[in-house]
Order: sequence, then C-alpha cells, then structure tokens
Amino acid sequence: MTSPNGPAPAPDDSPLPARPRLIATDLDGTLLHDEKYVSDRTIAALAAAEQAGIEVFFVTGRPARWMDVVSEHVHGHGMAICANGAAVVDLHAGGKLLQVRPLERDTALAVVQALRDAAPGTTFAVELTTGIHYEPTYPPFHQDPGATVATAEKLLQAQAQAQVQEQGAEDESAAPVVKLLAHHPDLTPDGFLTVARTAVGDRATITRSSPSALLEVSGPGVSKASTLALCCAQRGISSDEVVAFGDMPNDLEMLTWAGTSYAMANAHPDVLAAASGRTVTNNEDGVAIVIEQLVARRRADGH
Repeated sequence: MTSPNGPAPAPDDSPLPARPRLIATDLDGTLLHDEKYVSDRTIAALAAAEQAGIEVFFVTGRPARWMDVVSEHVHGHGMAICANGAAVVDLHAGGKLLQVRPLERDTALAVVQALRDAAPGTTFAVELTTGIHYEPTYPPFHQDPGATVATAEKLLQAQAQAQVQEQGAEDESAAPVVKLLAHHPDLTPDGFLTVARTAVGDRATITRSSPSALLEVSGPGVSKASTLALCCAQRGISSDEVVAFGDMPNDLEMLTWAGTSYAMANAHPDVLAAASGRTVTNNEDGVAIVIEQLVARRRADGH
C-alpha cells in the first residue's frame, strides 16, 4: 500500500487526516462482508491500526448479544457502541454493559401509538438489554427463539418496571429498553422513515439500517454520533481526530460528526453525499484499504 513517494492515496483521493487517534466503523454493510464475516485482510488492518496507536471502535445498530462476529478481533480496546448508541459494551468482558442510554417506556408507548395512527399496519418489536420481544405479526427473529410474543403495549407496560422495582425482584420486564423496532409491510424504507419522523417529532430518534421498511427508535438525542462523542470526550479525543466509516442512514450523524468520514461504495445515496470521502464496497474490504493507508502514512511520518 505504499509507493516511493509515501502512502498511496485514499480510494477517492480524499486527503487523509494528519494524526488520527480513533477509527469508528459500522459493521453490517461496512466492515463485514455480506456473508457476515470479517475478512483476513480486515483483521490484519484492525490489528495494525491498534499497533500503530489508533484505537478502533465498532459502532453498530446490532445489540450486544450479536457482537460475537467481531469479538475475537478487538485486540487492545474491546469497546463497542451498540444499538445505535444506546449501549456501550466491553467485548473483552463478554459484552458487559458499561453504559445504557435507554428509551423510556412511556415514550416508547407514545411512539407506538403515533405510528399506529400515521402508518396503519405497522408492527413492533422491543429490544431490551436482555433480549428482543415482538408482536405476533412482526417478522420473526429466528436468532431469538425464546422471545415473548405479545402486543407492543403489553411488552412496554410502564407499570411493570415500577412494580418490579418496588418488590425488589429481578424480572426481565424491568430491563431497560434500548430500541423500539417498527416494521411496515407496504411502505418504502425511506417513505416510512419520513412518515415516522413527522409523526413522532422530537420525542425520539428514528433511523434505519435495513433494506426493508424497518425503523429503529431510540431515546431523544441518542445516536451513534452522540454516544461516540461522549466516549471520545472521556478519552480526550476530538472529532477532528476520528475517522468514521458507514453505509446506511443510521450512520449519517456519525459520519458528519467525525473529522474524516468514508462512505462505502455500496452506501445509501444520503450517506454517499454526506461523507467527506468514499471507499470501495464492504465486499472489497473498503475499510481495510483506508486503514492500511492511515497506518502506512503514520509509519512514513515516523510515528
């Protein structure tokens, strides 16, 4: 990846940051190949970044329990931001929750009602820190065969948490809600997103990362970007020192917050327009290519 004149240019000839301290990368459609694995080239690039003193954060819409696909490749740091910013986990400690930014149950109930009114036919799933549960007509999660199937209103009963806390008992109904998922069988993905944001307003953060009409609802102000900013502030890292990678609308805030950002060639049009740079597709190891160049330049500069 180097030439006699130093590091090779980035895939689209965008300028590379002078001294990156942290890489923040999405997983599905970005770091992972479509078959949901990390390539050998990417594994090597991640290790090289950390050896060069560049911290790597996985920043994903996935819940913590679906992080086994990358948990062997975290090297020195072991940190991941999951559920679109609602959870920070330590992968070295088996996905231990370090921070939760929940969606309050009464807010989730209000969102459910708003979307039922604005987009009849919407079905819901509730992602807790302990697992996912969904409505009878929601597309089933085969990865979670033990899920409770009930209406969203029952799953989100606001009184359940208070009652369990008063009794001092441990019950899954008391677990924090990290995401509400809303699926529509007929609307287009971006059309559904527009309808939902209009109906809900600033009561919650709504985004999407699926090719289907599946929306992800978080607490107000909760996003990949806002949680990444908090984690970076704790480490004394500025946005100018962050390089971010993504492909879908749930990455937009993170890509615009980071000082340098790359959209995958397979990215959503809005992501391609928002990022400061572009790399090749996830199946072509687009993230690894940029990391290799960052590391090569760091070595060429004597760092």
